Amino acid sequence: MAWFFANDLITTEYYSVTGEDAAHISRSLRMRVGEALTLCTPDGRRHECEIIEISRDEVRVRILSSTVCEQEPDVKVSLYVALMKGDKLDDVIQKAVELGVYEVTPFLSARCISRPDEKSMTKKLARWQKIADNAASQSRRGVIPRVNPCIELPDIPKAVADADTAIVFYECGGEPLREIIAGGCRSVAMITGAEGGFEQEEIDLLSRSGVKVATLGKRILRAQTAPIAAVSAAMLLTGNLE
Repeated sequence: MAWFFANDLITTEYYSVTGEDAAHISRSLRMRVGEALTLCTPDGRRHECEIIEISRDEVRVRILSSTVCEQEPDVKVSLYVALMKGDKLDDVIQKAVELGVYEVTPFLSARCISRPDEKSMTKKLARWQKIADNAASQSRRGVIPRVNPCIELPDIPKAVADADTAIVFYECGGEPLREIIAGGCRSVAMITGAEGGFEQEEIDLLSRSGVKVATLGKRILRAQTAPIAAVSAAMLLTGNLE
């Protein structure tokens, strides 16, 4: 089943898909009138549709049925990941979206090697959001996770203030994740570092603001491995990988 996202809520029997999605349906997938596709809307609903008209620029569908999308985790995981060299963050965003993160926020810490200027960062954010869009479609998510603008590490405490639990993963040790994430936790902010890890002053700053310091085990994971391991563990502990 072809899987796409609508920008608006669907409140009528008919809906028009336009832009890149319409081009993908008509040119790349070569779909035809009468074929079925799924549209997910921002309210977390899944709509089963039938194509009734198709052109290069517009695909018009009839809504056959609508239901709540069951693909979304019941815990909102917000991932804060330090900037990395090269295209490493591309893979992190793709895999994190597949695993079910709610949003991704890149940040700059003291040991970040990559420090793009404003123009480069704008291009990177556009690319990362496109990666998130494609990963959400491929993994049949109910919503497209947002990739937020880059922030500085001292801004993180304010950004994670509303989460039920905020956790930073420190290569020098901390509490086991299973002792931090409780069964009733519905929102988690997870923070992972750059290639050089965190400075102690950064961990102290986060800890003083209420962020819990956790470990991902006795082995030192690469910067691009740690966030995927953290999200996977959180999904497992909250019953979202069953």
